[in-house]
Amino acid sequence: MDLTYTEEEEDFRARLRAWLARTLPELPPRPDPLDWPGRRAYDMGWQRRLYDAGYAGLHWPADAGGQGATPTQHLIFLEETEKAGAPYVGANFVGLLHAGPTIASEGTPEQRARWLPPVLRGDEVWCQGFSEPDAGSDLASLRTRAWRDGDHYVVSGSKIWTSHAEVADWCELLVRTTPVSEAVPKHRGISWLAMPMDAPGITVRPLRTLAGSTEFAEMFLDEVRVPVANRVGAENDGWRVTMVTLSYERGTAFVGEVVACRRVLGELAREARKNGRWDDAVLRRRLGRLSAEFGALWRLTQWNVSESQRSGGVPGVGGSVFKLRYSHARQELYEAAGEVLGAGSLDLDHEWTLDRLSSLSYTIAAGTSQIQQNIVAERILGLPKGR
Repeated sequence: MDLTYTEEEEDFRARLRAWLARTLPELPPRPDPLDWPGRRAYDMGWQRRLYDAGYAGLHWPADAGGQGATPTQHLIFLEETEKAGAPYVGANFVGLLHAGPTIASEGTPEQRARWLPPVLRGDEVWCQGFSEPDAGSDLASLRTRAWRDGDHYVVSGSKIWTSHAEVADWCELLVRTTPVSEAVPKHRGISWLAMPMDAPGITVRPLRTLAGSTEFAEMFLDEVRVPVANRVGAENDGWRVTMVTLSYERGTAFVGEVVACRRVLGELAREARKNGRWDDAVLRRRLGRLSAEFGALWRLTQWNVSESQRSGGVPGVGGSVFKLRYSHARQELYEAAGEVLGAGSLDLDHEWTLDRLSSLSYTIAAGTSQIQQNIVAERILGLPKGR
């Protein structure tokens, strides 16, 4: 394992910096963060610029339409775009960071040809239909049913916390294709479907979060017909396919945010010096500890990327270690922001206030901290499974 950058990687960084310097001044004004239709248009416009410049799908294999770049180059891309203040992946989060890589890894040639190019070009948005009202992070307990009717599955049930459903064209959907019984444990009998969001029978109700955003929705499915050809992986093998999806989500999807948190930490220190809060030794120690924490998380990210590169590209269980610690570090960062701002932390127009509210969701996003602790205990430490 070598965590230093090669000459080729540093050349890639220099070319990317030059492109960002030329391109970012040309971007239109950013839309209101609570305006998701506006954000979709803005985010897809940015994705198209990346595509035209050859930076879309850097971490995707070349035969899936990506650039075939190394995971380290992808890491450099995330680092440099964040430092330059470039737009984040936004509405393309699900399609680009875990549905797309899952289809690239598990899909048929026809599925890859149909779904991957529109994601890379910024033409189509995906949402995530995993969680359910009575299951949450316990995905194996999902109840949404799908039964065969000729060349289609007929799907009925409901989903919740469906990311980006309000503006999505497609949904990565988990359904139960065989009921649970003594012969079929709850982890079996699940299939992974690509569901078109304009199919009859779909009702989407946006959910307003504590921060005011509607990036999540509840979704009701009433005998929605999905072609059997839209199933990714074998019937009843959806749990294994889902583990691939979650490995990408936990292993790489939050990496760019670590860079953003390190930037915010620097801004906090500057604000504290300006408003006098820097005189508080307790606050200084807290910011110093957070600086060390995010530095360690970045090193952990590099290690995870190095390991995934060595093992063939799919992030391993190290992603759970990262996700577990990052969730808490992000919350601590914005708690510190509240201390720096003082009474100003109640101003809902302040970016840090909204980020502080949204950070509360990170201990349940992409699987709760309890789920991550179980994965670390069982798969890394080898401890016995809980009952």
